Amino acid sequence: MFAEAVTEVCEVALGRVRMRLRKEPGIAARAAELASRETGCCSFFTFTLIATSGGLMLEVSVAPQRAQVVTALARRAADVAGVAVTEVGG
Repeated sequence: MFAEAVTEVCEVALGRVRMRLRKEPGIAARAAELASRETGCCSFFTFTLIATSGGLMLEVSVAPQRAQVVTALARRAADVAGVAVTEVGG
């Protein structure tokens, strides 16, 4: 999904990353399915799918003591999508 859907990756806080997704049919459903599967195996993740008139975003967060997991996820998503990881205010 990262390669096909992610257009931007932003670390918004310690242990929290937001990925902007393409506004294409089926992307929200794929993101929701991925979030459901990941939560099933890794319950420390919290996924929030945000759909607004401005776009579609997937936010992934964990407790601060697991922040390195989200940082690694952000880097992997950005690498596969061919974008840079940005930070809020950066």
